[in-house]
Amino acid sequence: MKTVLLCLHGWGGSKESFTELRDALKGSDLEILTPDLPGFGDESEPDRPWTTDDYVQWVVDFYRKHHLSGRRLFLLGHSHGGRIAIKIAARNLLPIDHLYLCAAAGIRHPRHFKRIIGLMLAKTGKFFLSIPGMKAFQPLGKKFLYKLVRVHDYEKASPVMRETLINVSAEDLTSLLHLIKTPTDIFWGDADGMTPVSDGYLMKKMIPKSELHVFPGIRHGVHRERAPEISRIIRKTFLH
Repeated sequence: MKTVLLCLHGWGGSKESFTELRDALKGSDLEILTPDLPGFGDESEPDRPWTTDDYVQWVVDFYRKHHLSGRRLFLLGHSHGGRIAIKIAARNLLPIDHLYLCAAAGIRHPRHFKRIIGLMLAKTGKFFLSIPGMKAFQPLGKKFLYKLVRVHDYEKASPVMRETLINVSAEDLTSLLHLIKTPTDIFWGDADGMTPVSDGYLMKKMIPKSELHVFPGIRHGVHRERAPEISRIIRKTFLH
């Protein structure tokens, strides 16, 4: 049976996020699974705000539903998908042969508190702009507000997904990193403005069997922009 590479996309992404990686891995004899996570792509939103643990359970259920037990499993997560992958690996919830983290989320910084405050400001600012007499300023005001607090993901999301974004953004997974015993390759762009490359160095330090690959000038989409390089490392792992 083919080895399975299960790829988990980032917030706002979908299975299409791995188009370049699929192309780069053609002929590798891997079965590549790239499910849409709940609330993204073709997958329906959850009926309530979710936490990272809810996404973890969904992935575990996906694994069981598709009868992947007994097959060699590689797990790859980008950004929010990396956050989910970290929890799965740290808790040993799936028999992962190798873990790949691409600009993974999960390390909380003081700026995360600023982001959460920004989400709250987005709510109150939206209320302010709805006051009679302020409607003429709505288009420009909303654009400025969301640029100011950098919450475009929040602006685009439904009420359920907005609360979900707050839930997952508030978590800090630093204490789980040392529990990951699975061999791990970490990929990061040093120009990443979403998850700073310092997170990659921290993960390299705390995950015992890990290697860090840093790409100069690359931003948050490292899994897309450096798909050929990432695919070569995955192929090398596959042969071992």
